[in-house]
Amino acid sequence: MAEAYMAWSLKQRGARDRGFFDSDEQHTREEQQRKCNGVDTKLLSILVLDVFCAEKTSITVGPTDRYLTSALVHHSLIPCSPIVPKVAVTVQALDLYRTARQCCPHFSIQAYVPFHNHRSRQFSVTLDVYLQVLAFVSNLVRRALQRDEHDWRLKHACPACTYRLQDEPAMRFRMLFAQDGNDSLKRVATRMLDGDIDDAATSLPTSEHTFHHEQYLSHEFVDKFASNRQTGHSLVDEDGDGNLCAERWKNMKDSATEKMWSVFNESGVFIASGEQSKYALVVTSKLLDAFGPDLGGGYDIGCRFKTTLASSAIGEHARSLNYTSLVNAFHGHAHNRLCQLDNLTTYVEGLGLEDLEGCERAFSKSNALASSTRYASIFHRRQAIAYYFEHSDEMEVYANLNEERLYLKSLLREPPEESLQMEYWQRLVNLAASRQALETILSTWTVVTAQTAAPIWSDSSATRKRETMRRHAQENYEKDLKAVQELEGRLGITRRWVPGDEEWQAASRLVANRKYQRALDNVERLVVSRIFELSKMNQSGTGYKLRKHIGKALQTCSAAIWTALTQFNTAAKNLGRRTLEFDEVVEYAFLADFDLLRDTWQDISTRPWASPTARLAINTYFKLCRAEEEVVRLNVEIRRVVTYLVDEDRYLRACEGLYEDTNPMLAYQISRYRTIRS
Repeated sequence: MAEAYMAWSLKQRGARDRGFFDSDEQHTREEQQRKCNGVDTKLLSILVLDVFCAEKTSITVGPTDRYLTSALVHHSLIPCSPIVPKVAVTVQALDLYRTARQCCPHFSIQAYVPFHNHRSRQFSVTLDVYLQVLAFVSNLVRRALQRDEHDWRLKHACPACTYRLQDEPAMRFRMLFAQDGNDSLKRVATRMLDGDIDDAATSLPTSEHTFHHEQYLSHEFVDKFASNRQTGHSLVDEDGDGNLCAERWKNMKDSATEKMWSVFNESGVFIASGEQSKYALVVTSKLLDAFGPDLGGGYDIGCRFKTTLASSAIGEHARSLNYTSLVNAFHGHAHNRLCQLDNLTTYVEGLGLEDLEGCERAFSKSNALASSTRYASIFHRRQAIAYYFEHSDEMEVYANLNEERLYLKSLLREPPEESLQMEYWQRLVNLAASRQALETILSTWTVVTAQTAAPIWSDSSATRKRETMRRHAQENYEKDLKAVQELEGRLGITRRWVPGDEEWQAASRLVANRKYQRALDNVERLVVSRIFELSKMNQSGTGYKLRKHIGKALQTCSAAIWTALTQFNTAAKNLGRRTLEFDEVVEYAFLADFDLLRDTWQDISTRPWASPTARLAINTYFKLCRAEEEVVRLNVEIRRVVTYLVDEDRYLRACEGLYEDTNPMLAYQISRYRTIRS
């Protein structure tokens, strides 16, 4: 089927994308049937589901077709049964759904296919087959490009990190990565309906149809890092194990969620599920083996993970490779001040401006998959997750870097000739107005009678004011006249426009249209800027009603803060300590700022660094240090990316040319791969 798909794809190269039942396609099938008359062929009657219709039709099966399935694929059809297919779906319909679902992850088959239980099931089967065909073709391309070795994709995932060049300056961290768990993609354990919930929770997926993908680590590999103590143990111990930050993560303790999570067979994803130590250890071990020494890894509880890593089987290996465990910038707010100074990204030398919060940004969008994976089978859940992240890597990560810049640049300029004409028209309007103002002043007389006569000093003051107005009107007229004359020279105008001229009317319409367009652009700019803001804050999928609900919740929270602040100030006054104002509290950026108000063995409130101003200066100083490091890192990474872009295009074109004569079908697939990459 993959070979048949490649042959059909090559035949479609350069052709317009038509529906299966379009007249040209129908004519082609009838022509094939006529050519096959007298040859050992047969017609297969089959129901075809296209993008917008379903229709019964006949398909020609030629003598060179080894299987019915490959014969159908030659006609751009994917069957839902391998032996006696009665229903098939067009490649166009499948590809449209695949693309739409990757762009809108919660888009389900039921929303795409008119609801009939058997139709949805048939479409699901054909989609699985189509995705496997694409995966097979992708493997052929990777093999032809010599990119099918173990972990090749992982080792070349980020050109800025991995495409090293000669004579680069040494950096403290050769590569930075972030890891974290997310529970939105958990899967309900369906077997709990038949038995005890605890039995369902402890059972592992054993289906022989489990989805396999290079982005997944196997159960066997992961469980090698789980000791008897770690298998069901969280990175946050009940007793805190002497860690000052542990008490701030009580919501992650297993005892608080054990029963609730037991209804789920698979608890989300852990990227570099759940917060068990074996997941963080296995990801770290995998990356150390793939990338070698001098790695820096961000984790929201990196301080605790550092202790766990030191006592694990790979602790010595990590120390030998100079691995550094860090705390992400955002999550650092929940750690105490001492932990921040040791582990937070702001204070770690050599880290630059990286906040190590990439996982949160990735999860903010992948959460949309939750509705379609919660009750899915093991196979379809993992399929959806793997293809989602694969599509994000290929189609969105690098493309989105330029989206905002290109949009804003598109609003910068108008056509130069039209701009000059509109400016000349506006200057003529200004000149007419200033001339009218001057003539009005010059033609205005003041009549003085015996009854209206004013004292000499009052009359002279009024005269000076009128003279000043006349002088200003004269200067404005001369300024506008000079501007008009200058534009007439630039536009080559020999006769000044007047309101009755055709040129005047055309320029007037241009100006009116520009005012409208600029008003529209301003509205669009504000809306798009808001969208970009929400995207950066990971809230672009938050609707108006939900944002309004969040706003009300924040108001309620503010009221709670007022109440708590009143109670604190009362207690502080009783102890003779300083009180807090509401504006001061809401400006606190770190939870560690509250640590300065606690009782300690030594009074730190009088220390220079304990004042808000001093702490702001300290943080600003460290941010400047990180910014200087960021410049060094960017100068290295920019050269890597630019060099990679040139080398990648040159290499893919060479491989495409290598197979052009010997295997044109494979060469065309390499060409499609190159187009996506470029």
